[in-house]
Amino acid sequence: MRAAYLDGHSIASLAREHDVSRGAVRTAVADLLPDHTTADQDATAPELSVTLDMPGKVADFLRATELEPAERAALDQGQAVRRGTGYALRVTGLPALHRQLLDRCQSLDGAGAIPAQRKARREYENRVNTLG
Repeated sequence: MRAAYLDGHSIASLAREHDVSRGAVRTAVADLLPDHTTADQDATAPELSVTLDMPGKVADFLRATELEPAERAALDQGQAVRRGTGYALRVTGLPALHRQLLDRCQSLDGAGAIPAQRKARREYENRVNTLG
């Protein structure tokens, strides 16, 4: 079937000749089709933007620190969502951006931070870790 396809037979004629569906013929000659490209097994899919809720205590801390322009833009474009007595900042960005922001607030785990800040940072860390 593959040799006949390479000789110029159409997929429809091969399907009639072998009494199979056109899809079966396409599957059999898939790597020979002109639009087919071999997928690189080592290639990873591009990262897509994700939206995470960042606790307000973490957002306030990050706003008071030196950030890269992309990080600052992500915080500035975030949407505040009221949560009880506080708020959460809905931040959209690549998973790498969320990891960078998480790294920037590592000092909230130290002895100088108040317990509510430590808890807020852990909550954000748990959300970032779900990204994989």
